[in-house]
Amino acid sequence: MNQPGMATKPSAGNHLSSKAQALLKNMNSVLVGQDRAARLVAIAILAGGHVIIEDVPGVGKTLLAKSLAMSIHGSFKRLQCTPDLLPADVSGVNIYDQKNATFTFVPGPVFSNIFLCDEINRASPRTQSSLLEAMEERQVSTDGVTRKLPDLFFVIATANPIEQLGTFPLPEAQIDRFMVALSLGYPKPQEEAQILFKTMEDDAFICHPVLTVEDIVEARQAVRRVTVHQALVNYIVEISNATRSHPSIILGVSPRGSQLLLRASQAHAFLEGRDYVTPDDIKRITPFVFGHRIIPKVKSQRISYAEIIERVLETVPVPK
Repeated sequence: MNQPGMATKPSAGNHLSSKAQALLKNMNSVLVGQDRAARLVAIAILAGGHVIIEDVPGVGKTLLAKSLAMSIHGSFKRLQCTPDLLPADVSGVNIYDQKNATFTFVPGPVFSNIFLCDEINRASPRTQSSLLEAMEERQVSTDGVTRKLPDLFFVIATANPIEQLGTFPLPEAQIDRFMVALSLGYPKPQEEAQILFKTMEDDAFICHPVLTVEDIVEARQAVRRVTVHQALVNYIVEISNATRSHPSIILGVSPRGSQLLLRASQAHAFLEGRDYVTPDDIKRITPFVFGHRIIPKVKSQRISYAEIIERVLETVPVPK
């Protein structure tokens, strides 16, 4: 295992890490003041997870998803969720061909590399559940037939937490399928001014692909080879256990959350150009991987779930 300060020889992993950093740079060429959000999305796709963005309208949720899709030379589909949306509108449907007297399967938007599920909380629970198999198993079952999704299948879902009319709460099982949850927040005044100047430019919010689907698939394999010391595995377990016994939390993080934190920590280290995980990798990513998996005793608009996780982190000794 390489340690800080030790020289490393160029490898395929270093080359892929450089490409991953190019992805991040390309996304930030379109976005303004959203480096952290872009980094979290890049970490999630490198780790093989999915992302949900919960924020008010107009702060750039869809643009963030599109900037990722434009940066990768692959297929991109967007689905605007509404209460009358059916599972078949997501997964696809069999249509009867009268001429040939056969059924033909018409794939839904879920059969894509990057799938943007806009305002997911507007879809009914039945429609939301149609995504569970796709997100977890990378496959879709319709009319007794199971069809594999592309090797690169990445879901970015958005949700509006303010307007509740015509929305449905996401069940815990659905929320748990997302590796990372984040919000963008309002831009700073100078950032908003920069956004306005970009608005007056032609093609200011368009970028070109810098990676292929194969690059992402190879990078994911390299992420899984990033070394995690036994002490850091124990550290992740201790953080998970701390959420289950913290006085401010009713329901703590499940073992699936621990698994996803491990993968996200590896992806964070990979994006930093390292082939080993440090405690700092884990601490930086934990609030965004664990925050949406807990149920606090008291819900407060002043304290986010991520901030509760940061308080939990303060109670767990950092391995040296």
